[in-house]
Amino acid sequence: MGPHHALTAASRETFWRSLQTFTVTRIVIAFVLLVYLSVDARHAPLGGQLGGTPYAETCGAYLLAALLFATVTQYWRHRFMLQLSGQILVDIGAISLLYLSAGGARSGLGLLYLFPLAGAAVLAPLVLALFSASLATLFILAESTWRLFLKDQDAPLLQTGMMGAAFFAVVLVVSRLAARLIGQEELAARRGVDLSVQQAVYRIVVDDAGDGILVVGRGGVVFSGNPAARRMLGLEADSAEFPADFRLQDNPALEPVAQGFEAWRDAGPGDAYVTIKRWQEQDGPVRGRLDQPVHLKLRFARVDTPIGAAERSVIFMQDVSAIENQAQQLKLASMGRLTASIAHEVRNPLSAIGHATSLLAEDLSGPAETRLLRIVGDNVARVNRMVEDILKLSRKVQPGAEPVHLKAFLEELKAEFTETHGLADKMVWIGDAGSRTVRFDGLHLREVLVNLLGNAIRYASGKPASIRLFPVLDATGRVELHVQDDGPGITAEVRAHLFEPFYTTSSKGTGLGLYLARELCLNNGAMLDYEYRVDGPAGFDAPGRFVITFSI
Repeated sequence: MGPHHALTAASRETFWRSLQTFTVTRIVIAFVLLVYLSVDARHAPLGGQLGGTPYAETCGAYLLAALLFATVTQYWRHRFMLQLSGQILVDIGAISLLYLSAGGARSGLGLLYLFPLAGAAVLAPLVLALFSASLATLFILAESTWRLFLKDQDAPLLQTGMMGAAFFAVVLVVSRLAARLIGQEELAARRGVDLSVQQAVYRIVVDDAGDGILVVGRGGVVFSGNPAARRMLGLEADSAEFPADFRLQDNPALEPVAQGFEAWRDAGPGDAYVTIKRWQEQDGPVRGRLDQPVHLKLRFARVDTPIGAAERSVIFMQDVSAIENQAQQLKLASMGRLTASIAHEVRNPLSAIGHATSLLAEDLSGPAETRLLRIVGDNVARVNRMVEDILKLSRKVQPGAEPVHLKAFLEELKAEFTETHGLADKMVWIGDAGSRTVRFDGLHLREVLVNLLGNAIRYASGKPASIRLFPVLDATGRVELHVQDDGPGITAEVRAHLFEPFYTTSSKGTGLGLYLARELCLNNGAMLDYEYRVDGPAGFDAPGRFVITFSI
């Protein structure tokens, strides 16, 4: 294609389409000239012999040439400049013959020269377009000069000169405009290629990313998500596109993500930690299944969209279950090396300190001495409790196989716990467990619930039913036991480390209580999680609860 070799494939395709349009226009012009000749040749205001043989034959030959050019351009896309040059020369030659047979400049057919000249200005280099304009100008000037030599006093020499100047002006203006448009198209084509490459790289990076990515709009409407996000949420991974108008709130299992997103939109920057429970859906707008609970860390980012564009945000999801397990294993590895000698190296000196403190308390009665001895005794008890918890972790007692009837078990636990801690009878509320039975070692379940209720006492208001235990069924038919209080809830920072060993926010705690509770649940085939959501029994809108999910 000569000067067009540097063009992109898209631009070359545009040139071929323009050439096809050029050939179709030529057919229309030739056909109109023939129709005009056949309708009224004698009264046509052209000033020449339109009904003459040269004019009719030229129009017919021009129409046949136009059809030939259209066919060749359609089926033989090679040698662009050769085809274009040949067509322009044929146009100038045919129009020149028509110009002569119609009487020259008086016929007005000189305007037909603008058709091939405009095509050359658009599709050909400027030199070829100016050469075409020169041929047309020289011909009409030669025709006018010849008439002048034939003593034709009415030879329009000035009109012919003005027409030639107009030819050059049209070629220059159209060529400049066409060059600018071609440059813009080339720039757009190159940017389109770059954008396609960037999109391909983006798809590879996003699809292979280990973290989940969701693109959401106002109201939690989900537009797209990568395979990792669909896998974490348990969604079918047939496509990254979600059904129209699908919202996170439409699936109850995904509601924690929706609440975390809305909390971020209302409160501003901050991460969220949520738990996606087991769920299964076969007929909903988004189908899927999640067989195990997933602990997710959510990070949010707002897309900088143009003014007037729809709001978009991105939710980055990281499965922190593996990270939590790894952190716990590292701590347990260190603790395992300590356990072997802890009974003799720590427990015996601790017993001696406690015994000595008791003896001193019998001989000292001053307020200062009593306060110091109480401090020593409290810390001895705390260290001893930590030692007991560590020893419990090392034993891994196998659970019993006897089923537990929740209704009787919870009522007995409530009576014992209320009496032991001196609580009001109505402070702890037990939901209706019906005839539900779970497989869990009774002693282990008692220890887990005592731990959770002990934490609840620290934050509950003390009002009637400020602590609640109620069983429910999840989406997969498993029994869940919810432990909830009307306290302020656990912050996102604390939730991130809630079940890690030795992590505590209390100066009197060991940081092993919740970890031990979760380990006992795992040892019985159950799962202990903390869910941050506002729902539950009527009139009770606490922002979170501990959930024990029993095995089937």
